[in-house]
Amino acid sequence: MHRTRARLSDGREIVYYDAEPGRRPVPDRRGLPPLEPLCEVRRDPLTGDHVTITAHRNARTFLPPADQCPLCPGGPASEIPDPSYEVAVFENRFPSFDVRTPPVPPVVDGVERTRGNGRCEVVCFTDDHDASMSALPVSRVRAVVDAWADRTAELSAIPGVRQVFVFENRGVEIGVTLHHPHGQIYAYPFVTPRTERVLATAAGRDLFGEVLKAERAGARVVTSGEHWTAYVPAAARWPVEVHLMPHRHVPDLAALDSAERDELAVLYRDLLRRCDALYGDPLPYVAGWHQAPVGEGRDLVRLHLELFSVRRAPGKIKYLAGSESGMAAWINDVPPEDAAARLRDAAGAASG
Repeated sequence: MHRTRARLSDGREIVYYDAEPGRRPVPDRRGLPPLEPLCEVRRDPLTGDHVTITAHRNARTFLPPADQCPLCPGGPASEIPDPSYEVAVFENRFPSFDVRTPPVPPVVDGVERTRGNGRCEVVCFTDDHDASMSALPVSRVRAVVDAWADRTAELSAIPGVRQVFVFENRGVEIGVTLHHPHGQIYAYPFVTPRTERVLATAAGRDLFGEVLKAERAGARVVTSGEHWTAYVPAAARWPVEVHLMPHRHVPDLAALDSAERDELAVLYRDLLRRCDALYGDPLPYVAGWHQAPVGEGRDLVRLHLELFSVRRAPGKIKYLAGSESGMAAWINDVPPEDAAARLRDAAGAASG
């Protein structure tokens, strides 16, 4: 892939990824004011979790009509000035973390506070507004994988960034604000609560190797290849939940070799198509790439995808009620073995 950098009118960076060289970026003539993000991280004194406060994000774009989509190329309101693109990545106009955010007092009312240093990016998979990741050719999915890996490496190098999270939200049931096929990348100034718990569990052992060995020998494998295995975890929280894990221990997407990236493009698209075939229409989902922290812990956390959906049956949504939202004590109505069997059976419909 060939990478071309440019700047939007408010100073944010945009990066194009193309199969062929020679792109000459079109200037952004919107005349936007400079970005003034207000990102603050507060430490919960009871749990130790980091909570980010971002008042400026209330003004972000919400489900615009297709002719006003900011991710379609070349329009007057578009974040992408060029008339076409393959894969485009730009800094989020409404970031949760940003290196330009101002300092904050270290302690207020007994609560630890820090500036939300970091970076948030939007990854556009295609310039086709009506497409989806599952409908793209394998070559384009592979290009997205390369872009993810390149961005992971670059964002990991930002001073103060502790972890990089690549993810896609799809479907209004999930809470998306833009329908155009895209994902996001968060570069956090802290290690996320979920990863901190995993690090504590994995200390002194090859936790991910143990889990993968057990799952590959069990009844919950959905599909596998030479380098990757997709399975429904034994303690799945969601009615549809699949993990995709490499057979080799790698800390992040940037560490994948060419063969692993090739197979990932094929298996990931296949997995998305199986998910869409479950209920006969596009599945709302969150697909998140869990990567090792930038510093300590890279030998303990293995890169893996966790894809889940709130849809528990045709026309029915799993809402997080009191036990899940209030106590983080999960209750799943769908046995993981049944979910895995349904996803395996969806192979025929997925290939059609």
